[in-house]
Amino acid sequence: MSGHSKWATIHRQKEVSDQKRGQVFTKISNAIIIAVRESGGITDPNHNFKLRLVLEKARAANMPKDNVQRAIDRAAGKGEGDGFTEVTYEGYGPGGVGILVETATDNKQRTVQEVKNIFDKAGGSVASPGSVAFNFEKKGLITVEAKEGKDELILRLIDIGAEDVEEAGELLEIYVHPDNLMVFKDKLTAEGIEPKSVELVMKPVNMMPINDTKTAQQVMGLIEKLESLDDVQKVYANFDFPEEMLSKLQ
Repeated sequence: MSGHSKWATIHRQKEVSDQKRGQVFTKISNAIIIAVRESGGITDPNHNFKLRLVLEKARAANMPKDNVQRAIDRAAGKGEGDGFTEVTYEGYGPGGVGILVETATDNKQRTVQEVKNIFDKAGGSVASPGSVAFNFEKKGLITVEAKEGKDELILRLIDIGAEDVEEAGELLEIYVHPDNLMVFKDKLTAEGIEPKSVELVMKPVNMMPINDTKTAQQVMGLIEKLESLDDVQKVYANFDFPEEMLSKLQ
């Protein structure tokens, strides 16, 4: 299992509080603005792949339609939202773990300072562009529920084109080529399999093993602090630690 899988597993086992839900909506709104702006103002998800993915995420998070529409209107209008851009920061955490931090921000100076402060306080450091990114590759990720019959379902998924399938608790994480993401989702729907989430991710390729609980806790704490920033969209890390350590980290 990849570092992404284990981190995702831990996240799913935590309850999302109402307080954090508001922050989730803020992050999704920012992502909608980026998706529309980068497409030149296309607000039709059928002709804007990135927007379609964000709207899938909004539905999964039960984001009110009014909130979604406000973000689309803001993105399509002039003035407010013009300064939003995507910036990815790279860094190293405790134990030499490589970390990618994807952000959507209207103030790069503020965001980089906040990210840098979190890395510094955790004993890590922000790295130069490209020094960490080579440890990851872009993939399409779809999760589906699989409480029973996992082995049979995995074989079905591979038969219809999955590149890789990993277990994450009661979910299966299905990796496909980014260009095939929505095609594969449609195949799942045709098979009667309803996805829990659909997104593009950076999947770790070269893993950094962590064998002691203290370092693992430090890494998880660093990632949690990064994810708490409003400007941060996603965080990826290439840690790999023993399965039995999961219960100690939750």
